[in-house]
Amino acid sequence: MHAAGVIMSAEPLLDVIPVIRRDDDGAVITAFAQHPCEELGLVKMDFLGLRNLTVLDKAIENAQSNRGITVVLEDLDLDGDETTYEMLSRGDTLGVFQLDGGQMRSLLRLLKPTKFEHISAAIALYRPGPMGMGSHTSYAQRKNGKEKNEPIHPSLEQPLAEVLDPTYGLIVYQEQVMAVAQKVANFSLSQADELRRAMGKKKKDELDAQFANFSAGMKQNGYVDDAINKLWETLLPFADYAFNKAHSAAYGVLSYWTAYMKANFPQEYMAALLTSVRSSRDRLSVYLSEARRAGIQVLAPDVNDSIADFRAVGKDIRFGLEAVRNVGLGVVQEIVATREAKGRFESFQDFVSKVPASVCTKKVIESLIKAGAFDSFGVTRRALFEAHEQIIEAELKAKKSKSTGDADLFDDFESDETNHKIANLAEWPQRQLLSLEREMLGLYVSAHPLQGAESRLRSSATETIASFNERKNFVDAEPVTLAGLITNIEVKTARSSGNIYANVTIEDLDAEITLMIFSKTYQENLSKLNVDSIVAVRGRMRPRDDGFAMNVNEIAVLEKEDSRFAGPLKVVIAEHLATKANIELLDKIFTRYPGQTEVQLLLRTTDGSTPYRLKHKVFVSDPLISEIKQHFGTSALDALPAPQEDLALALAGDDVASVVVEQAGELFGQ
Repeated sequence: MHAAGVIMSAEPLLDVIPVIRRDDDGAVITAFAQHPCEELGLVKMDFLGLRNLTVLDKAIENAQSNRGITVVLEDLDLDGDETTYEMLSRGDTLGVFQLDGGQMRSLLRLLKPTKFEHISAAIALYRPGPMGMGSHTSYAQRKNGKEKNEPIHPSLEQPLAEVLDPTYGLIVYQEQVMAVAQKVANFSLSQADELRRAMGKKKKDELDAQFANFSAGMKQNGYVDDAINKLWETLLPFADYAFNKAHSAAYGVLSYWTAYMKANFPQEYMAALLTSVRSSRDRLSVYLSEARRAGIQVLAPDVNDSIADFRAVGKDIRFGLEAVRNVGLGVVQEIVATREAKGRFESFQDFVSKVPASVCTKKVIESLIKAGAFDSFGVTRRALFEAHEQIIEAELKAKKSKSTGDADLFDDFESDETNHKIANLAEWPQRQLLSLEREMLGLYVSAHPLQGAESRLRSSATETIASFNERKNFVDAEPVTLAGLITNIEVKTARSSGNIYANVTIEDLDAEITLMIFSKTYQENLSKLNVDSIVAVRGRMRPRDDGFAMNVNEIAVLEKEDSRFAGPLKVVIAEHLATKANIELLDKIFTRYPGQTEVQLLLRTTDGSTPYRLKHKVFVSDPLISEIKQHFGTSALDALPAPQEDLALALAGDDVASVVVEQAGELFGQ
């Protein structure tokens, strides 16, 4: 019985069949299987609930709120949007209904679909049976003229052209099996359906009877035994796994709609998709990485801009507040309602003053601070964390006094600035900042500790963790190396042997995986297993009952700084970003990473770039690179070649770092 199957009866069900209550979940189910139920005259219908329909609904809402555009999916021409088919041909379908898997994306790149029929066929062919016979690749190659359409038999080419030409001579759908029997064997529609059922059941007596009728019908139409046998041998395996075209086309419509929204409204669609998987950290991480790969910036949650769900904000996506740990929907609704009724929050103190007391719990406020939801107030998370308890205590006392009318006569004479002062503290070290952010959001948002280490990870690993997680075609003893950041270590003791082993979670920029490190390897690599260490984990694949698992036998720590980097470190800043505040920020970042590598600042204008040599010498490391990218974008480390004469002139002048803070405004004409 299908998981979504529902039995319907014209008579009270208990008068027809016995029913039982399932122990696991209390669901009422039939005591008979599907076929006995159907033989008793009952009807089984499958009612499927699809999360993707909710995603589409949210994406349409996002398009209306963010762009003022009303999208009517039912009015779309399924063959008509070039942008959608270009995206499908690139295989950029992560998050698209039915077209999300790695092998399916490879098939789409090979197929290069140009019309709806190709989407429907890809869905029908992406099944174990057709893929096992290579039908999916034959379809793609024939569609693109790279493989010749071979008829089943020369005498059948013309009679079956109407049935098979749309699928390039291949049988893809169950309806084609039935149509072939009607066309060349004189079967009625009901006889053709009986043939399809018999082929699916693989019962020899039924198949023998069907073949006799099939052969007789074809002989009446003048076909020879060779043509009859070849057609039967072709139909028999295909009928077992051929997909129902109505089913495939219905799924194809949803596939096209989701692809259309992703291609034409990427921010709105990805925001809806992220909302749909916010309770799954693994899927959230994958789709967040996909949004970033598409050039969409995912902004940290903000009490002045976020709602409960992820939302599209211009060309960006704003993190939803409900996804913050310890912040439930009720708290989010209170924050949003307060913001709409009393206006935007001007400061942390203003926020605490305006929102109800139910929002001002220690757990909620600390979670919002760690998640970066107050960053727009211009105060560091560390400073807010140090001061929030005193501020909340004072505000709650004031709220209570106001509600009871028990006000202190001297309250009005006390300075709010004194009571609610927030110290000007430097931010937490970036690694701690990101670690706390990940604790609250389940993943890194504002930056990633591995940013700047992309090339090192690629050169150290045989594949990405996301690719490893999706792959099914492992072979015994296949060597594999994965690289990433250790985010969790769980040490355990085996019950039977008493040996100590560990479950170690590592993640790269796209996904994460938990690997079991057996006792011998664990003991040999104990000093290398530390949370926040960047490592390469090597091992071999071994078969297990449920597939394959990686048997780890070596762990290598990847060095913090590439000794081959000779410098100088060139930082490119666009003219509009060269404000006094940003230059002061850059100065602070360089100060935190003292080393021996020279730094050059290139101010980029429409006319080119002007270089300046700074007094700083830095230690080039992943955290430094990550901080620069976090604040100034990935292009900040694209070293632009400066004209040699201008470079010599600039470097011969004064060291601009001496005035980079005090005279930054004068230096850049601010």
